[in-house]
Amino acid sequence: MSTSYRAPQLHIDGGWCDGEHAADFELVNPANMQVLDRLCLAAPKQIDLALQAAQKGFEAWQRVPAFERCARLEKGVARMRDQTEQIACMLTLEQGKPLAEARTESLMAADLIKWYAEEARRTYGRLVPARLPNSSMQVHKLPVGPVAAFAPWNFPLVLSARKIGGALAAGCSIILKGAEETPASVAAMVACFVDDLPAGALQLLYGVPAELSTQLIASGLIRKVSFTGSVPVGRHLAQLSAQHLKRITLELGGHAPVIVCADADLESTVKMMVAHKFRNAGQACLAPTRFYVDRLIEADFTAAFVAASQRLVLGDGLKSGTQMGPLANARRKAAVLDLIDRSVQAGARVHQGLAPEGGFFVPVTVLTQVQPAMPVMQEEPFGPVATITAFEDVAQAIGWANQSTYGLAGYLFTDSARHIHHVTQTLQVGSLAINSTGVSVPEAPFGGVKDSGHGSESGTEGMEAFLETKFVHHCIQ
Repeated sequence: MSTSYRAPQLHIDGGWCDGEHAADFELVNPANMQVLDRLCLAAPKQIDLALQAAQKGFEAWQRVPAFERCARLEKGVARMRDQTEQIACMLTLEQGKPLAEARTESLMAADLIKWYAEEARRTYGRLVPARLPNSSMQVHKLPVGPVAAFAPWNFPLVLSARKIGGALAAGCSIILKGAEETPASVAAMVACFVDDLPAGALQLLYGVPAELSTQLIASGLIRKVSFTGSVPVGRHLAQLSAQHLKRITLELGGHAPVIVCADADLESTVKMMVAHKFRNAGQACLAPTRFYVDRLIEADFTAAFVAASQRLVLGDGLKSGTQMGPLANARRKAAVLDLIDRSVQAGARVHQGLAPEGGFFVPVTVLTQVQPAMPVMQEEPFGPVATITAFEDVAQAIGWANQSTYGLAGYLFTDSARHIHHVTQTLQVGSLAINSTGVSVPEAPFGGVKDSGHGSESGTEGMEAFLETKFVHHCIQ
């Protein structure tokens, strides 16, 4: 397998080109801190060119029939699947996750776009019974227009694919601002689709984030904004969008609660949750983090969870046997270690494994004896950190879980129909998995409540976000 790496170009108006900004971005392998390459960024004039091309691309793409849009997108999906190994290798080099996880992400991104492609053929309007003779009343679903989309570095393929698939399937054009930390894997995905699209229908930019987002959102050509990332940046982009009356979808942070009842299958629960918690080194907005465990089984659960987490093999994601890679960058490592230190100083007890020397590695960490006011309970760890708290009854666990300002994903382990009903009705999250980890699939909506976002991606709700509704009342004279 080749580990060669080269920073990609931008894709503007149907062609690949070098960025012309005075600044560039250093790309680093997080497993060993070696510089991979330098990424050229988009200059303001190139962003303007992309905006003009997005309008032309939209005018051409919206006229392509839905069946044809589906067929063209499926060609790109087939190319993605053929290139899974190359895309995954690039993703591991630039982001750090184990190669097996990178393969899974590439395949899931392809599945997301395929689902949206198929949904293009099912974008139905409806007939409304007419009030007058010789008349009809119809509801039409039409593409909203050019889209500005912003995707992060933690799952760059999947989180870009949700936006690319939804926008293009609906008939919109899209300018994707990919994460500067993970440009090559996203560029490889984009390259699988652009040859079958009109120039400007799908464009890829990397740039100085504040400059690029401000210029895109302020443009009168952009009609829809989609962002996945942190709460502070999401708030800022929401304010920018509101100033220009732009529709926006936000998928922001998470601090997912896990309620483990006394009747849960302990072995199965621990196995599932350790794998899910430390996937991508915990850098996932849906990662289970706050474990609320029935006091009757809390000691056994803690012992099993700590032991299983410390058996994980940390290392370079390209090496066979690695189960958890490094954090993606130096600032994440510093932030996670600081959060652990502040929480321990506040009284938490730490159970920690070992981490390799070099690279941006943080050991798997489990904190017990935590209190609601501790930093780790208030701030999203976005790293390999879990907390365990004993509860007396499920109502208490739900109350603690709902104290968080986040509300993206939640998890419940029980066989009790009463507990399932209670948690389903009262836990304040956008997605809930019961005895499983499946909170995000292409055919179902994914989004959060409270500070975790606004609107949904995936499912028919995700498609609807890229569509306008038009009422047509036709009277025959």
